Parts: sequence; structure tokens; C-alpha cells
Amino acid sequence: MERITATYYIETPLDIEKAAQVLAGEQSSGTFIAVPGETEELKQRFAARVESIERLDSASEPSIPSVKLKPGTYQRALVKVSWSIENFGYNLPVLVSTLQGNLYELTQFTGLKLMDIEFPSSFADAYKGPRFGIEGCRKLTNVYNRPLIGTIIKPSIGMSPEQTAALVKTLAEAGIDFIKDDELLGSSANSPFANRVDAIMDVINAQADKTGKKVMYAFNISDEMDQMQRNYEKVVNAGGTSAMISLNSVGLAGVKKICDNGQLAIHGHRNGWGMLNRHPLLGIEFPAYQKIWRLSGVDQIHVNGIQNKFWESDDSVVTSIEACLKPFLGGSVLPVVSSGQWGGQAPETYRRTKTVDLLYMAGGGIMAHPDGPTGGVLALQQAWQGAVEGLSVEQIAAKHAEFNNSVKLFGKK
Repeated sequence: MERITATYYIETPLDIEKAAQVLAGEQSSGTFIAVPGETEELKQRFAARVESIERLDSASEPSIPSVKLKPGTYQRALVKVSWSIENFGYNLPVLVSTLQGNLYELTQFTGLKLMDIEFPSSFADAYKGPRFGIEGCRKLTNVYNRPLIGTIIKPSIGMSPEQTAALVKTLAEAGIDFIKDDELLGSSANSPFANRVDAIMDVINAQADKTGKKVMYAFNISDEMDQMQRNYEKVVNAGGTSAMISLNSVGLAGVKKICDNGQLAIHGHRNGWGMLNRHPLLGIEFPAYQKIWRLSGVDQIHVNGIQNKFWESDDSVVTSIEACLKPFLGGSVLPVVSSGQWGGQAPETYRRTKTVDLLYMAGGGIMAHPDGPTGGVLALQQAWQGAVEGLSVEQIAAKHAEFNNSVKLFGKK
């Protein structure tokens, strides 16, 4: 019978083998004491198995406090645990409850993080995965051999549909590939969702008729399930090509339901990610996280950015980008680079990843450019052309006035 294997990074003051067995038992057929009905036959079929333990370093203090454990040496290890697919079938919410459920509350652990998940090939038959992915998003935007250049509507909230549409017109005329609502904007008092879609798509459709290039705009459709479906249909009927969903807010079942429509490229925003990942020994690591959302059907997913404005390290960002680009059950997902980005990070991003299969997002890096949004878009295009050519920030600035103006402003930040 096929099995799913999860890799955990754990910390415990107890015997590692016994702690791992508690994890496996709690998250399958067992509990804190033997119960009637848990026969050897049942355990053989449904109990989780500890597949391997790789001992790592130790610490004198716990990563996470536990009032029920006595002071001691806190041993760390990588533990692989597997479950029969019979336990949950192809039910993603139950699978996640198994792999990320009560195990975080077990007394035996002072640290536990889900690092990665290995799925059997049959999941490719059960889940369609991303309908568009990298190639589909390139086709929709007609952008090849370079990153898609994108931006976020700023101010995040407060602009009317007409003001937003005017900004979209400026960006579209500047040659932007992608624009999205900020995740804080759904259907606000002064910008009702339907009105905003109409105003923006009038601009985008007119520009597409004029130039043949259709800007991808990701409208934030995140809402209760029925309203989210109505929002989705509104975007489709208006001629849109993309919708944005706040993944952690909407949840697996809601995201998959929307993705199953299959008519729009889904931009997956991971806001709330720090709550899931920021502690080094608690939560979930991005390689595991992105696989779950790829199964749900998300086409684009945020990975933060090099030299970002948040807490995440460059090494972590590179690992996230690499995880998105690894083949997984036949589907691809487009990494969305964002967070305090401007063209100055392009050379280092390309040097570290050697890929242009990115959606490179700059909010202030475009909107606050000294030459306006038009100069901001052009500067980012110049930055990435230079990055692929192996040029430094200084060399790109010497070639292009718009990028040089970026350096003068953003380089000081």
C-alpha cells in the first residue's frame, strides 16, 4: 500500500526513539494508553511508522518552554515518519490534520517543525494541480525569457475604483506585466469589488485591444465561500485572467474549490507566513508548505525576496524558489518574489537562483520611482536584463538612466 512520508525537525529532552514513536502513535492509531480494539492487525495496517532518525546537535535550553519537562539536554534530530494512504485517502484537510495536528502539543517535544512531505505518484491522478503554472502564466502575459514584472496597488486601501483604474492605465502603458490588489483590499466601503473589477478591466481590455498585450491583474477574491465564487465569476465575465487568494485565511478546501474552476490563474498570497514559519523549531518549512498548495491548484505563490524588508534570510528565500521550481507530480508553480524589492536585488537574485522563471514584484520600487511608475517599470526591466548578462548594479546603472535613478533613491534605503 502506498505511503506518505513526512520529515520533521524535532527537539526533545527525552529518548529520541521513544519521542518519535509517541509522535507516530498520536498521529495515527494510538493515544497515551493502550485501548481495546487497537489490535496488532489494526496497527500493522493503520499505524504510522518511524522510518529513520538522524541525530543532530543538542542544546542546554529548550527552544519552546514546557512546564511539564524537567531541565536536561535537549537533543535535536531529523525524523521521518510514514502513513499508509489508507488513513486519509486523497483528503487534503485530513492529511494536514495528520501531518500537522496535535503533534505540536505533545509534551515530549520542545521543538517540532514539518520540513518536507513525500507524496506517492497516485496523487497526480487525484489532484489536477496548477492549471496554468509557469508556462500558462507566461502564455497569458506573453512574457518569455525574463521574469514577469509586477506591482501591487499602493496605497493598499483607500483608493476609489476610478483612481485605481487610472493608476492601472499608467502602469499598463508603461509595459507592466502583472498587477495585484493588496491583500488588505477586498470589497471596501469606497471600493466595492464589482465596481473595481469593471473600472480596471475596462482599462486593461482597452489597452489589450490597442497593443495586443493583456496585463494580468490579480483581483483579491478572498471572502466567504459563496461570495468568493461570485467574485471569481465576476472576474471571468469581465475578461480577467487572474485572481488572488489569501491562502492561510481561506484554507485548503476553499482554495481548492476555487482552483477547480480552472478559468483563472490563481495568485496564492501567503500572508501570515511568519506565524507558521518564523520560529526555527516550530511550524512548517516552505518546501512542505508549497506542495500542499500546489496540490490545491495554486499557480503562483509568494516566496519573499533577496534582501527583503522582513525577517527571512536570503538562504531561506533561495530554498523557497528552488522548491517551487522542482518538478512535483507533473505541475509547476510560479515563484512570486516580493517584499521591499527594486531592481537592485535582481543581480544577486539571478546569481543565487540562475532562473528567470519568476514573478518579480515591486510595490514602492515601481510606484515611488523618481520618474514615476513608467520609470519604475523600465528600471526593473533594465535591472533584469543586466542581471542575466552578469552585470553588477553599478554597471547596469552606468548603462541606463532609469535604473541609475533607482539606485540614487532606493540604494540609500
